[in-house]
Amino acid sequence: MTAIAGYVAPEAKSGDLGVHSLDQFVLAVPDATVAQDFYGNFGLDVVRDGNTLAIKTFGHHHRWGSVVEGGKAKALHHLSFGCYAEDLPRLKARIEGAGVKLIDPPPGFESNGIWFRNHEGVLMEIKVAPKVSPDAKSDSQWLTVPGGVAAASTRAAAPPVQPRRLSHVLIFTSDVLASISFYERTLGLRLSDRASDLVAFMHGIHGSDHHMLALVKSSAPGFHHCSWDVSSINDIGLGAMRMADKGYTKGWGLGRHVLGSNYFHYVRDPWGSFSEYSCDIDYIPKDDRWESGDHKPEDSFYLWGPEVPREFTINCEAGES
Repeated sequence: MTAIAGYVAPEAKSGDLGVHSLDQFVLAVPDATVAQDFYGNFGLDVVRDGNTLAIKTFGHHHRWGSVVEGGKAKALHHLSFGCYAEDLPRLKARIEGAGVKLIDPPPGFESNGIWFRNHEGVLMEIKVAPKVSPDAKSDSQWLTVPGGVAAASTRAAAPPVQPRRLSHVLIFTSDVLASISFYERTLGLRLSDRASDLVAFMHGIHGSDHHMLALVKSSAPGFHHCSWDVSSINDIGLGAMRMADKGYTKGWGLGRHVLGSNYFHYVRDPWGSFSEYSCDIDYIPKDDRWESGDHKPEDSFYLWGPEVPREFTINCEAGES
């Protein structure tokens, strides 16, 4: 599924070694039609090819995610990361030097990169790809109007909410600290912040949001959420309302995080994981050494917002209920 024909390798931006982007996430679900409805209603450009879905954003050619049909329950199929062409041999050597065995791509996934499993068996790909992690902090709109003018439209006249790009994914892990070490040693990600051994956030060395990969402690690996950048808090609210109108009423928000600083609303998907509308997340430039911190969990999960619902912490892939 990885496009190879006509590919032009990007130029390297730094002498440091590490991936530059989260290229895409891939989920397996029992029924692709259910996924098509959910992600389409969420505001994404969903293109179906047989039993596979390509998840894109309108106005952008990149494939941020894929959904393949199969299995009795939703599962994280794999994560794919992008790197510069000249870095791939060095990354390959470093990964093999760390004792990680390279494997063949799974059926149906051709690749110009390398494949391996992480320390918990989760399938990973590193491939040569254009950098899709942002090169600067994304603009956020804080719109106001002068006196004598109505600022809000009617609900019927409000434009559709269409996320601009994938910001990050959060995955479950049975050992947050071991996972931090693994992704530092293999992908070259850097720790942005963590809260004890419960949750951690990692960024790319070539410039990225506060996190392109987040980790949260659970009994086993799994997929928690994908986060989508939108332009304003108003878009977050409109998106949440329209998903509720479609029957997707469970979730968490509106609120603001501490670690990453983004405003958020999470919508629970049909399989017990989440998709997040996110706005104004912190950005870490490629030349900036972010001072990572170890924060108190009770003081760093969110700055304000409603109480966290119980289902937000459940790892359905691990059989939790």
